[in-house]
Amino acid sequence: MNRPRFGTLEVLAHAPQDNLQPTPLLFVHGAYAGAWCWDEHFLPFFAEHGYASYAVSLSGHGASRGREHVDSFCINDYIADVAEIAATLPAPPVLIGHSMGGFVVQKYLEKHSAPAAVLMCSVPPQGLMSSAFSLMFNKPNLLGDLNNLMGGGQVSINSLREALFAQPISDQDLQRFFRMSQPESHRAIWDMTLFNLANPGLISGTPMLVMGAEHDHLISPSQVETTARAYSVDAEIFQELGHGLMLERDWIKPAQHILDWLKGLES
Repeated sequence: MNRPRFGTLEVLAHAPQDNLQPTPLLFVHGAYAGAWCWDEHFLPFFAEHGYASYAVSLSGHGASRGREHVDSFCINDYIADVAEIAATLPAPPVLIGHSMGGFVVQKYLEKHSAPAAVLMCSVPPQGLMSSAFSLMFNKPNLLGDLNNLMGGGQVSINSLREALFAQPISDQDLQRFFRMSQPESHRAIWDMTLFNLANPGLISGTPMLVMGAEHDHLISPSQVETTARAYSVDAEIFQELGHGLMLERDWIKPAQHILDWLKGLES
């Protein structure tokens, strides 16, 4: 793994040793996270299969610019981050976005092109309102802790477990992920709730893979199905997994599915 120079945005990268594929991959993280979430498994996995793999920490996240004023950033800023990195890569990348990152990918595709896109447990085009109501009635404590985390407050480590994981995770790994979690921009959350929703009608010609998780408390399988219908594709729901598909014990299942789908596009 290395950190190539991309101005003031943190980018983690894994280069393939052989069987180089012509199209790179650019991974976009969700809220409260950073590029680190892809570095656990996905970046090395796809590099091993020939894909130059990059993960960006959006502005205000990880080691990227603006960490001290994350609340100043909106979804359009995150879209600009993706465009900035995509333009520096050796070829237009396949975009792979998780949760908020999936929403950013959708918004990016309204004005930019990409060889393909993967939406993992993505915020749907209709935004976060239905997710917020679902949490309010079914997981009020989790909703409260997410709001606390957004503002930089203290939250229970068990809320991270409940938000991301359906499968067992070691206390050591959970503590490590907890330390790397961070506040999210209120502006970005409001954009995804009301003020800057996605318009699938502006997106055409981009092959799309839409994936979700059976035990996702944040973006339910029904919401993933809604996203898939908006782009006229079938949703792939992974059984026994939670919202953090790339960090779950069985992360290899969604990773392999993405790999097989990419290979299918090439054939």
